[in-house]
Amino acid sequence: MVVDFTKKIFAHISAIGGYVPENKRTNSDLEKITDTSDEWIVKRTGIKERRILEEGLATSDMAVSAIQNLIDTYKKDIKDVDALIVATSTPDMLMPATANIVCEKLGIENVWAFDMNAACSGFLYALDMGASLIESRRYKNVLVIGADKISAYVDIKDRSTNILFGDGAGVVWLEPTNEEGILDALLQSNGTGKEFLNIEGGGSLYPASSQLLVDEKRYIRQDGKIVFKNAIQSMSDTCVNVLKRNDFSVEDVNWLVPHQANKRIIDAVGNEINIEEGKTLINIENYGNTIAATIPLCIWENTSKLKKGDLLMLTAFGAGFSWGASLLRWTI
Repeated sequence: MVVDFTKKIFAHISAIGGYVPENKRTNSDLEKITDTSDEWIVKRTGIKERRILEEGLATSDMAVSAIQNLIDTYKKDIKDVDALIVATSTPDMLMPATANIVCEKLGIENVWAFDMNAACSGFLYALDMGASLIESRRYKNVLVIGADKISAYVDIKDRSTNILFGDGAGVVWLEPTNEEGILDALLQSNGTGKEFLNIEGGGSLYPASSQLLVDEKRYIRQDGKIVFKNAIQSMSDTCVNVLKRNDFSVEDVNWLVPHQANKRIIDAVGNEINIEEGKTLINIENYGNTIAATIPLCIWENTSKLKKGDLLMLTAFGAGFSWGASLLRWTI
């Protein structure tokens, strides 16, 4: 694509990839571990199975596999990448950044690479940052990855969380265009939700120690009722507001792509914004909540449904609390 840099520049998605581990954790598996049932899980969450990354592998491995899938599918040259952002809450280690490790595994050098942690909203935050890099005209090829090995932080005996989370990675390649691409994003956060959804252990407040290995602070914990209520309200409000400030109505949206946290939340958001039935992309049944990976994975799995020029609205809610909504034109 020839881009006229004297005119307005948009970032657009020119390629997409994804990866999920082969290992499955089904509802039947969980029935053997905790007091639960397939019927109860499906009714409350819409999830039937989730993918679990094998021991000895980390978030960076999934990110690299997703990028390789993108390269193979769209015949991209990894050497063209000049910026790489990894949205994750589960980095390989506290330092260096997982993005640095991804670069090393891909064999690319002299790339501006960094991590972004906004929990389940992370991909939207990173996508907006990546778009800004393109719009600045300083970068021409930006990889934005959402990847999480959240299973490493799940207490397998806690049925309030073990039913929800799975591992995976999704990635988009951003390039400049004079046509419409990523149009806008409304991203917000506060600290009022930190006690209701968190992983306390491992940071500077509760550093890694022998005690942490037996302490529940090393697991993800959430107050489901409070998260449920706030997620619906926050996602719905930002969807309405981002449409309004861009002079769109919900009827203009071809596809809503919500964070895949819970089928009941997804349905409630759709009802709140009054989007037409059948316009919401969903894949939570097979993968559960993969944190920052849910939105790119959901788009990746549904590319056959998308047409060039379709208006997509992405929305997410995560720990912090953090939340937001984005608008983009599909250009592949």
